[in-house]
Amino acid sequence: MLRAESVRKSFGAHEVLKGVSLQVSEGEVVCLIGASGSGKSTLLRCLNLLEQVDDGDIWFDDREITDPRIDVDDVRRQIGIVFQAYNLFPHLSVEQNIVLGPVRSRGESREAAHSRALTLLDRVGLAGRAGAYPDALSGGQQQRVALVRAIAMQPRLLLLDEITSALDPMLIGEVLDVIRDLRREGMTIVMATHEMPFAREVADRILFMADGQVVESGPPEQLFTAPRDPRTAEFLARHRG
Repeated sequence: MLRAESVRKSFGAHEVLKGVSLQVSEGEVVCLIGASGSGKSTLLRCLNLLEQVDDGDIWFDDREITDPRIDVDDVRRQIGIVFQAYNLFPHLSVEQNIVLGPVRSRGESREAAHSRALTLLDRVGLAGRAGAYPDALSGGQQQRVALVRAIAMQPRLLLLDEITSALDPMLIGEVLDVIRDLRREGMTIVMATHEMPFAREVADRILFMADGQVVESGPPEQLFTAPRDPRTAEFLARHRG
């Protein structure tokens, strides 16, 4: 479904991505792990075209989406992204936050978008909060709403950028349960996370990034129990410590 080849991205003189390549198959869950500053978030933003790559190519469904002639809005309708900072519109209710995208971007009727919003909110345990505003919700509730807003657009690929890192430890489980459900339903997901036990549980493949490169990739059991690269082993040992 998704293929990145030798992607490079710099901000000024600082090269953040140094020739990153990856492939993601339909229905696969890929977790990106690594220290802060390793390039995980920048890679996700490049995959969604929120950042323009300096070199390399990104392909989605056999279309080169880094081609300057591509319809960026069409790509973003199919590749959803959720950030750690929620980014909900504070002046809109929960339901309005969710309905806005399908109505404005996909041309859905307000009735259909409203019905899907309530169904999705019910699935994440927030059916009774449709009329609430973001500042009346806990961090875990806001992040679940952000996930629902992305899912309501019916993307083919979902990118998740450290979505639990700003949450109180007591609330992290609420959000991770939603991701478990999405995985069971076959959603294709690429997620950057510091939650190592969760990554080991849900990922089909794990990519360890360091210094703007994919240092090692493999199935969770192999990477966690017998990492091949010393940098991977050091990171996992430090994290467990």
